[in-house]
Amino acid sequence: MSGTSSNRVLKSVLFWLVLSAILILALLPHPPAVPVESDKVQHMIAFATLSLLARLAFPRRSLAALFVTMAALGAAIEVLQMIPALHRDAELADWLADCVASLTVLVLFRGMQWILSPKHDVPGDG
Repeated sequence: MSGTSSNRVLKSVLFWLVLSAILILALLPHPPAVPVESDKVQHMIAFATLSLLARLAFPRRSLAALFVTMAALGAAIEVLQMIPALHRDAELADWLADCVASLTVLVLFRGMQWILSPKHDVPGDG
């Protein structure tokens, strides 16, 4: 297996592991305590991390497709949290925090790609 191929596999495996951990924590009836107390900040950290890993694991996917996927995942989690047996609360604000974090990371990632690209045109470099 070449270095590039193993790197791609590693990024993909890391994405799926983090996604699994996020789903488990989001759907546990009594999740463990975490150092960050704010529910919205927890959502933003989770979806910022997941969005970055998704971009790294699936570089050929468009930013729009990744954002829609992350938004759908966040919505699915909130819908699943409505299951009474889970004793969780679904909130629109949680989904919005997911979307804001995902969009922010994806836009920043794209901006960094543009800045680091040797092919981009810099205004004023006539």
